[in-house]
Formats: sequence, structure tokens, C-alpha cells
Amino acid sequence: MAGFICILTETIPAGLLPQISEGLHISEALAGQLVTAYALGTLLTAIPLTAATSSWRRRPLLLLCMSGFLLFNSVTALSSSYGLTIMARFMAGVSSGILWGMSAGYARRMVPDALKGRAMAIAMLGAPIALALGVPAGTFLGVFAGWRIVFGIMSLLAVLLILWVIRKMPDFAGQASTKRRSLFRVFIMPGVRPILAVVLAWVLAHNILYTYIAPFLAALGLVERVDVVLLVFGVTSVAGIALIGLLIDRMQRAMVLISLAGFAVASILLGIGSSTPMLIYVAVALWGLTFGGAATLLQTALAEAAGDHADVAQAMLVTAWNLAIGGGGLIGAILLEMLGVMTFPWALLLLVIVALLIAWLAKEHGFRSKRG
Repeated sequence: MAGFICILTETIPAGLLPQISEGLHISEALAGQLVTAYALGTLLTAIPLTAATSSWRRRPLLLLCMSGFLLFNSVTALSSSYGLTIMARFMAGVSSGILWGMSAGYARRMVPDALKGRAMAIAMLGAPIALALGVPAGTFLGVFAGWRIVFGIMSLLAVLLILWVIRKMPDFAGQASTKRRSLFRVFIMPGVRPILAVVLAWVLAHNILYTYIAPFLAALGLVERVDVVLLVFGVTSVAGIALIGLLIDRMQRAMVLISLAGFAVASILLGIGSSTPMLIYVAVALWGLTFGGAATLLQTALAEAAGDHADVAQAMLVTAWNLAIGGGGLIGAILLEMLGVMTFPWALLLLVIVALLIAWLAKEHGFRSKRG
């Protein structure tokens, strides 16, 4: 549920760019920076705040994160100032950075070693459910009732989750100071750097398109089908993470390579299918299927590479992930304004090929075969 609220808060502006730009009297490119501001908040604070809170007990820290979402989504819902909205989005991103930095280790500590990968897949279900149901439903509701209502509903969800966590969530101690390792020493551990490089390229490719999906679809004559396209993406994302959950403990490396290759094919289909709506839907379905399990695959690989230092490594992953989200917002805006949205698929393809090459070469450390 925390992941659901986090991802919905992060991505809902992508489906409501025209409404937000009209409501705040700004351009769609500036409205896209609501995604960038959120990512920047996470990018700048995930590592230092994860390190600073590593000794805190897990449940109080989770409650603090959810209180942040409650406060800053409420501000976004009520604000009529672009500057204040951007600041609220930045601070929501700070809450996100802490949440994702702790979530992998939290989920993995609840189960025996043989089920750690599957536990993470289940814990990550909130993210694709947000994409499958939350974003399309939020986009539909935002179009007809106003985008501010959507942010108000997310605040209500945060209240319900806070009550749920207080009553039901198990608690765990933070990491003892004697076991901590410096950020640099974690960064140079074998496998950590190639995983982070794949995170950066893969998520950057995804967010260039996802942040500006409304203008992209408008160029294809599908401007009235943004909610349907997001639903297709989200449903196939859920299928993707379900498949990853079944196979990750046996086929982790293979699933990373297959997912990246499938995303490359989807990019090509998006590039050549501009006059064929059905081909666009097929491409979006393949995009969702191959990206849905990305977070689980990458977090699991990094947790295994970092061992006892998984929380610090996850903070690095969150930083790289949100650097890619912010980069997607900025690069997408540049492509949108200077070269047009039809350049998006080919930019995606280039980035995914880079990620695939790095993952392929990282067979000794990073994306290792379970049999190896």
C-alpha cells in the first residue's frame, strides 16, 4: 500500500498534464516538471537520509514517510501557486526516497532466505497496481472531477495506511552502527555499479515516454485514449511482476535480459506503428509486461550484491532511479519542444540497448545466474 501511494503520487501528473497546465496556468512542459521536482527531492536526499536513519526502527520510519505523503499531497491539492506546488512535490519526493531506501530490506526481513525474492515481488505489487488501476482511474477522475480531487484522495489513502501500519505492521530494529559501511565502500562492492548503470539507462528510457505519454498519444491521434493506454500498460505491468515473482528465485539473470530485450522490441513497435493504433496498443502491452517487474529484478540483484549493506545500496538505487525520472522529465521536455514526440521511441531504443549490453556483460557480478 505504501508503494501504491508512492508510485501514484509520483506518476499521476503524467496522465493529467493538460489539466494541471490549465489549472496552474502553465505550459505542459512546465507541468511535466512536477514529476521532475518529485524525482529531484528523492535524488538529493535518498542516500544521506537513508544513512542518517539506518539505525531507526523500521515502523516509526515508515509512519514518518507516510505522514509526509499525507501533508505534501494535501498541499498539492490545495495550492494555486506553481512555486508552492513544485516545493510540495519536492518534499513528497523526499518521503519517497526514504521509503524506497528501507522497503527492500524491510520486506526481506519478514521471510526466510529461500523466499526473499518472492517476498520483495509481493511487497512491490503496490507499484504496478498503482500503474494498472490507480493512474488510469486517477486520470479518468482528474479529467471529469479535477486533478486536485485526485491528490485529495491520495491524502485520504495515506491516513488509512497510517492507521493500518500502527495496528498491523511488524517492527524491526535498525542497523547497528558496528555493521555500517561507508557509502564509497558499498558503491565499489562487486556488482553494485553495473546494476546502478542498468537502473539509470532502463528507467530513463521508461520515463522519457511515460512522463509525456499524453502529448505522444496526441501526436498519434489517440489523445482521447490516454486512460485506456495507461490501463493497458498497468494491467500488463501487474502480469509482468506476477511472472517475475514466480521466476525470480530461479531465473533472475535471464528475466533481466528478456525484459530489456522485450522493451527494445516495444520501442521499435512504437516507432514504426504511428499510423496503426492496434500496433501501439501491442507495443504498450509489451512495454508494461517487460517493465512491470523491473523494480523487483533490480532491487533483488542489488540486495544480493550488497548483502548486509542492502539498505545503503537501495538508497543508491533510489537515487539512480530518481535521477532517471528527473532526467526523463528534462530530456523528454527537450525532445518535445525541439525535435517532436516521434523521436521518443528511438531515444528509448538507444538507452535500452545500452542497459542490455551492461547487464549481459555483468554475468560475474551483478546479474549473476543462480546456477553460477
